[in-house]
Amino acid sequence: MKLSKSEYAKMLEQESPPSHLIRDMVWAFVIGGLICTIGQVVSNFFSAQGLEQKDASAATAITMVFLGALLTGLKLYDKIAKHAGAGTLVPITGFANAIVSPAMEFKSEGYIMGLGTKLFAIAGPVLVYGISASVIYGMILFFFQ
Repeated sequence: MKLSKSEYAKMLEQESPPSHLIRDMVWAFVIGGLICTIGQVVSNFFSAQGLEQKDASAATAITMVFLGALLTGLKLYDKIAKHAGAGTLVPITGFANAIVSPAMEFKSEGYIMGLGTKLFAIAGPVLVYGISASVIYGMILFFFQ
């Protein structure tokens, strides 16, 4: 099937849903802000329980990763992401989702070849390049200060 550029453009316009950019940005802002607000409430709770700021921050991170993983496991995180888009990429809960999603998808292939192999399929490159960039940045600071 050979299509001209105009035929292809017409077919693409027909099949592609219209983008609601403003609405999508507002939802991303609201849901991302809500996730951050929940994180702040959790942090305030741990601080009120007598934890020092450093310990409250660690407990908050653990709690937010757990909540992100739990919502992913219950298939709720993806439903939220359909409306919030990039708002669900708030680093800590988005990281939990990026780890749990491939693990759930490939668990039927077994613990080693499925879950173990695919666990870091999405988050792995982010970790590799993030750690590499931080090492390079640290070396630059070390040698030039």
